[in-house]
Amino acid sequence: MTVAGAAGPPPVAIFLPLAARALDARPSGTSLARMDAPQNLAANDPHDFKRRGVLFVLSSPSGAGKSTIARKLLAADDEIDMSVSYTTRPMRPGEVDGKDYHFVDLETFRTMVSDGAFLEWAHVFDHRYGTPKAAVWNELERGRDILFDIDWQGAQQLHQLAGGDVVRVFILPPSMPILRDRLERRATDSMQVIDARMARAANEVSHWDGYDYVLVNDDVDHCFACVQTILAAERLKRSRQMGIIGFIRKLLR
Repeated sequence: MTVAGAAGPPPVAIFLPLAARALDARPSGTSLARMDAPQNLAANDPHDFKRRGVLFVLSSPSGAGKSTIARKLLAADDEIDMSVSYTTRPMRPGEVDGKDYHFVDLETFRTMVSDGAFLEWAHVFDHRYGTPKAAVWNELERGRDILFDIDWQGAQQLHQLAGGDVVRVFILPPSMPILRDRLERRATDSMQVIDARMARAANEVSHWDGYDYVLVNDDVDHCFACVQTILAAERLKRSRQMGIIGFIRKLLR
C-alpha cells in the first residue's frame, strides 16, 4: 500500500480525511457508550472495566479488495463478527440463509423498513440490503465488535444513528485501470455488468471524505495490517472503556 505523492510508503499509510473530525472529538455523532456505566458487559480487560464494541465499517468499490480483507480479519480476530444483512437478491449456490444473508422477498423487506427494523439499508444493483438493528445493538453492548461490508450510503446512515460507536474505513484501488483489470480477471460478470460496476466505482470513490480512514490497497497484506492497526487503536479509545470512571475513582482513593 502506497501513498500518492509520497517519497515512499510510511510505516502505516493511513489518511485522516478531515483532521477536525478526529475520532476523539467527533462533532457529527455521539457514542452510545457511557464511561461510568454498570460493569455488566463481557470482560475484556484485566482491570475489571469492560469494553464497548465497535461498529467497524469497510467500504470500497467492487474489486478493490474489501471482501478479501474482511475475510482475513474475521479469520484472524475472534472478537469481531460479521453483520448478517437482510437482502432481496436470490440466494447463490453455496450460500446459507441466516449465515451469509437473511434472504427475504421485497414485500417483507419493505415492511421491515416501515417498522424501523434496520440500522441502515440501501438499493444496490436492483436489490435491497439492510442491517438488522436489534441483533447489532445486542452484540455491541456485550463488547463484541461488528464488521460491516456496506457502501457509502449505508456508512452514512449508520454514522448518523450510532455516531461515535462507528469507525469507517474506505479502501481505494491503486488506479481505475487496475480496478477494471481485477473485475475482468474474476470472470464472474459480463462486460455490461463490469461497465456498470466501474461507473458505480467512480461515484463511490467521490465519497471518500465521509470516512475516518482511507487506505490504498496495492498490497493486500500491508492494507490488512493497517486495518488491524486501526481496529486495535479504536478498541483502546477512552470512550469505549465502560466503567473506567469507577476504576479511576478507586485508583485515587
